[in-house]
Amino acid sequence: MRDFHKPGRSAVYATNGMAATSHPLAAKVAVQMLEAGGNAVDAAIAGAVLLGICEPQMTGIGGDCFVLLTPPGEDRVVALNGSGRAPGAIDADALRTKGPVVAPYNVDAVTIPGAIDAFCRLSKDWGKLGLKAALAPAIHYAEAGVPVAPRVAFDWALGEKNLSGHARDLFLLDGKVPTTGQMFRAPGQAKVLREIALEGRAGFYEGEVAEDMVASLNALGGTHTLDDFAATACEYTDPISGGYGGLELCEHPPNGQGATAILLLNILKHFDIAGMDPWGAERAHIEAEATKLAYDARNRFIADPDHTTRVDHMMAPETAAKLAALIDPAKAMPAAAPLAESVHKDTIYITVVDKDRMCVSLIYSVFHSFGSGIASDKYGVLFQNRGAGFTLEKGHPNEAGGGKRPMHTIIPGLLKKDGKPFMPFGVMGGAYQSTGHARFVSNVTDFGLSPQEAMDAPRCFADGDVLNVENGYSDAVRATLRDKGHNVQTPDTAIGGSQAIMLHEGGVLEGGSDPRKDGCALGY
Repeated sequence: MRDFHKPGRSAVYATNGMAATSHPLAAKVAVQMLEAGGNAVDAAIAGAVLLGICEPQMTGIGGDCFVLLTPPGEDRVVALNGSGRAPGAIDADALRTKGPVVAPYNVDAVTIPGAIDAFCRLSKDWGKLGLKAALAPAIHYAEAGVPVAPRVAFDWALGEKNLSGHARDLFLLDGKVPTTGQMFRAPGQAKVLREIALEGRAGFYEGEVAEDMVASLNALGGTHTLDDFAATACEYTDPISGGYGGLELCEHPPNGQGATAILLLNILKHFDIAGMDPWGAERAHIEAEATKLAYDARNRFIADPDHTTRVDHMMAPETAAKLAALIDPAKAMPAAAPLAESVHKDTIYITVVDKDRMCVSLIYSVFHSFGSGIASDKYGVLFQNRGAGFTLEKGHPNEAGGGKRPMHTIIPGLLKKDGKPFMPFGVMGGAYQSTGHARFVSNVTDFGLSPQEAMDAPRCFADGDVLNVENGYSDAVRATLRDKGHNVQTPDTAIGGSQAIMLHEGGVLEGGSDPRKDGCALGY
């Protein structure tokens, strides 16, 4: 139970509906959509698109998304992959002449944005109020402006160096990073959203908006074509899942890294995590070692679904058993080989549950902070740099190639209990997300923490050859981890962010939102 003498936040309880996300305006707008008669899909789209204005360094219409949802009154989980593909003319051999990895802040890293197509499909197939209603709040705030929130201002300053050309004019105020409380407006994006509201996906992937995007990318040497944009299409897929502590974790199949979270939990099953100090060195060490092994498997196998063949092997119990046997409780092992350049990645997450108990778990990102740092000349669409998630290793399943989807770090999660939807949740933070999913599930099952408590708790993450340890860990724990051979460092920013909504049997919804972000959970 929370100690009310200390700083912290209470969980949010409601019965009719709830939304949780990383910015309060987006949470408010999502709940307003529910109150207006919309469902969880309408609310999630409205909140997510608005987050592209509230947190432009994290996400936007030039990015990708993944969605898990449960239809009202049903136990099945529907997965929608809204990730875009590389332009058809991309040439891995040509990219290899430029360097060992795809340069992240370069037109070569720009893949076709997939999120808008997914939002249009989601609204058509599952929404109630229509796309025009769902986009109206974002259009309003893009024109009227949004006050910059504290964590957003902090991240904006860190990501400013990634902006180039026209993007610097759009995302800086008089050439400077916005400070907390300053107003940020995006009138060009409002125009794009109006086109989408009127024309559907054609308002983005065809016509003047698409022509602006293609011309802007081609001027920088990109191989993108109008046909690449017109061909963009999201896909429904079958979720994958694994069990831990009496719960079933549902994840997206590749090209997302959800299988990595399932593998990681399967490895942790071989250790008495529940018998350890939850914030002690022993748990941190075992989790770090399991992360290295699981991410090494991820970097070998996860790729475009048409090129991935080893996911069943990744999730097999015998694979986890063999990997768990490699962990030395007293000594750290070397880091996994990196897939590509390791830098901070930015993402937003929103979850909504409505009165009919439809659950939506939606994650939406431009990858690195401000994505590629490139914006289109006329409408100011900021492009993601998901192509940096490809490898240039010849013959690798995730090798860059025309029309391929890169390995994705963003993964929405959804927990089931006794076969029924129990908790949609997500953990932001780039590569951390698989470890974050495993840590969150373990916090809830091994230590009996509420969703809010599970988010408030300190985090650590084995990222490459560094073990990033948040300030919530004691100096004694840090020293013990160093003694085990870890390169312990304090990260520049808190590790990730998260949101969750738990469905109680009595009909009450319980929401939590990570204090590492500006947002909140709201219900009605």
